[in-house]
Amino acid sequence: MNRTMMLRGAALSALLASGASAAQAATYALVTINQQALFFNQINDGAKKATDAAGDKLVIFNANNVPSAQNDAVATYITQKVDGIVLVAIDVNGVKPAIVDAKKAGIPVIAVDAQIPGGDNVAFVGVDNTKAGEDIGTFFADYVKKDMGGKAKVGIVGALNSFIQNQRLDGFKKTASVSGVTFADTVDGQNVQDVALTASENLMTANPSMNAIYATGEPQLIGAVSAVDTAGRKDKVKVFGWDLTAQAIKGIDEGWVTAVVQQDPYTEGKVAIESLQSLKKGGKVEPVIQVPVTIVTKANVDKFRDMFK
Repeated sequence: MNRTMMLRGAALSALLASGASAAQAATYALVTINQQALFFNQINDGAKKATDAAGDKLVIFNANNVPSAQNDAVATYITQKVDGIVLVAIDVNGVKPAIVDAKKAGIPVIAVDAQIPGGDNVAFVGVDNTKAGEDIGTFFADYVKKDMGGKAKVGIVGALNSFIQNQRLDGFKKTASVSGVTFADTVDGQNVQDVALTASENLMTANPSMNAIYATGEPQLIGAVSAVDTAGRKDKVKVFGWDLTAQAIKGIDEGWVTAVVQQDPYTEGKVAIESLQSLKKGGKVEPVIQVPVTIVTKANVDKFRDMFK
């Protein structure tokens, strides 16, 4: 065989290998809640990292906080015959029929962040929201005893349409309900920063003696931090919550944002896609894949600064 024929043969082999690789590439869909919160965008980034590394394709649907839009998106992806779906659910019960349809179509669904109770998803990747809520509640109760003279009136900024944020609220109340702690109103931030800001302002207006706020998610925490700052009450109200932001870190440095539960959304998105990739290859995944959380305070906040530069 002469050199020209060898080169042609090598080129043909490379072309065939390329075609085989392309044929094996998978398409995965990620159905998220919104793309306003950094948390959800970090899930997207982790998922994209995993698909890019394998030469696969990722399509992302932004539900803009509308539960029914998630059902419609899953139905569309079933029709398109994607290889798997990652779902960050708003209404964990309302989305069940769509997950059932995906299972019937042979398309695996992995739930991230929000666990589907009794659902037909193949796995859940995320945190134990109730347990983490209990952990921050215990931290709060200890802080009240040691640093607030044993007394606190705490208001809640939640997202009442979010199953997982209600879990965080219930967990917090369970362990924070100790002697000396009273609860003010619970207001609905709806997982939207502007709404959470107004709700936080109204909460403080209605409860002038309130000296603590607990926010159950990133938009709620941003709203609460902004409201306390704007009202000039940083010396009177301590803030506790979920999901770090640049504003929250500034508040930690200044001493009035006290503790924030920090998840690892990038890892959650990455692990979810890697799990779907494993299933496509005939592998198995654990039904529950827990990703640890950290309670961030002034003592350990330096580890997280680079995330917000």
